[in-house]
Amino acid sequence: MNTYKRHRFPPDIISYAVWLYYRFNLSHRDIEDLLAERGVTVTRESIRLWCNKFGALYARRLKRKHQGYGDTFYIDEVFAVTTRPVCRTIRIHGKQHYLWRAVDQDGEVVPE
Repeated sequence: MNTYKRHRFPPDIISYAVWLYYRFNLSHRDIEDLLAERGVTVTRESIRLWCNKFGALYARRLKRKHQGYGDTFYIDEVFAVTTRPVCRTIRIHGKQHYLWRAVDQDGEVVPE
């Protein structure tokens, strides 16, 4: 079964746009601009529909190929950017919280 049947654009362009969206967390407008620089005229609405339709399929494929996390982990501070200088804490309901994330030796963020 061809999952790209009845789509105007070739599968390579669709998969590239969806990959950009999920890999680099770009907006649909940013992807539209990147594709326009390469001579591909596509609307951000089409990109949004592609991400909704093919995103789960690509995620399943990537999870199957994922080898696991490395054996060395680092704790990385996540900075909250505000109108004031960069700070390491945020306030939620008046209580101060620090932001952290775990990163393995390959730079991959480990989910909680």
